[in-house]
Amino acid sequence: MPKYNKLIRDKIPEIMEKQGLNYKTRVLNDDDYELEIKRKLSEEVNEYFDSEENHNSLEELADVLELLHSLSEIHGEDIYKVEEIRKQKALERGGFKEKIYLIEVEDS
Repeated sequence: MPKYNKLIRDKIPEIMEKQGLNYKTRVLNDDDYELEIKRKLSEEVNEYFDSEENHNSLEELADVLELLHSLSEIHGEDIYKVEEIRKQKALERGGFKEKIYLIEVEDS
C-alpha cells in the first residue's frame, strides 16, 4: 500500500471508500494540523508555480485559497478579517497591479 503521509481534504476518505479502496487515516492534533496546513500550502504554491495553463493555475489558486481559509481560522479569525487587512494595506500602500519593480534605493 503506497504511503502518503500528508493532509487531505475532508471528503477524500469518503471518495476512496466509494471506490472500494482500503486506506488508513488519523485526526491531527492542533499543533500537527498547523504544521501540515503550512506544508500543504507550500505544496500547493509550488504546484501553482509549475502550472502552465490558465485552468490549472486557477485550480491551484483555489487550493491555496482553501488553505488560507483554514490558516485564518487557526489564527482565530476568518478569511473576511484577512480580506479587511488586505484592503487596508492596499489603501495605505497600494496593490501590485501597476507592475512596479524596484531596482535600487540610494541611501541619504
